[in-house]
Amino acid sequence: MPVQLFDSETGRSLGTLSDQQFQELADELEEESPEDRDYYLSGDTVDMMEEDGADASLVALLRSALAGREGADIRWKRVS
Repeated sequence: MPVQLFDSETGRSLGTLSDQQFQELADELEEESPEDRDYYLSGDTVDMMEEDGADASLVALLRSALAGREGADIRWKRVS
């Protein structure tokens, strides 16, 4: 089931991830609890994901989500 990402600050939709792309993201970022639906994303994290061979379109979406900021809170929601 796809996952929709949103900028927590603006509410703007950032894009949709496949299950595999979302798993790559979830593996790199910290969840505070099983019910956690948001992450803090930094440019350093995106760089690390790219170096580790993350999906190129996922990396591009995350860079776009940062929009020149050093970091951003993003939230996610499963969509059908």
